[in-house]
Amino acid sequence: MFGRLMPKEGRFFDYFNDHASLVLEGAQELNAFFSDMGNREAHAQNVASIEKKADRITHETIHLLHQTFITPLDREDIHKLISRMDDILDLMEDVAECVMLYDVREVTDAARRLADICVSCAAKVKQAVGMLSNMDNAEAILKICSEIDQLESEADRVMRSAMSKLFRDEPDTRQLIKLKAIYELLETVTDRAEDTANVIEGIVLENA
Repeated sequence: MFGRLMPKEGRFFDYFNDHASLVLEGAQELNAFFSDMGNREAHAQNVASIEKKADRITHETIHLLHQTFITPLDREDIHKLISRMDDILDLMEDVAECVMLYDVREVTDAARRLADICVSCAAKVKQAVGMLSNMDNAEAILKICSEIDQLESEADRVMRSAMSKLFRDEPDTRQLIKLKAIYELLETVTDRAEDTANVIEGIVLENA
């Protein structure tokens, strides 16, 4: 009887999926931000709003973790997964804030390409997280994680090329500093997606 009164798995996978959906929504909004600079303030506010929603899910997940006796995954893995996903959205908000603080009114094709890769990474994270509740999906999840790694490598290449062009061709030092910061933050978004993929890989290898 005592066992039946103890919380079991809770809503962990629901929280993971809800958060991953917000990661994708945030990436899409950030992408829209770079495609529609005339409305950058509205897009920046939308990114911030999405990040706050994700923060609430993170706090609820950690609160539930402390209340739950039997969890579906290792406690540390649950904490790491929700935290790494939250890191992705934190970086997206940093990108939008950087553009607004630096009063950047035009961005380069390279910045838009990096924003596109962020969307692709976020979509893959959402896809992998959506499969985590069933370890029969282990092989498919690991394939998606590998694809996230490849996207992060592509973002690295885009950033290196963009930096080279920037230092070679940009005569305005202030503009150079602004664009360099934006490139680095956008690439770091993909780093955080790769970190999330690494956590997911670890979960699969431990539980499949």
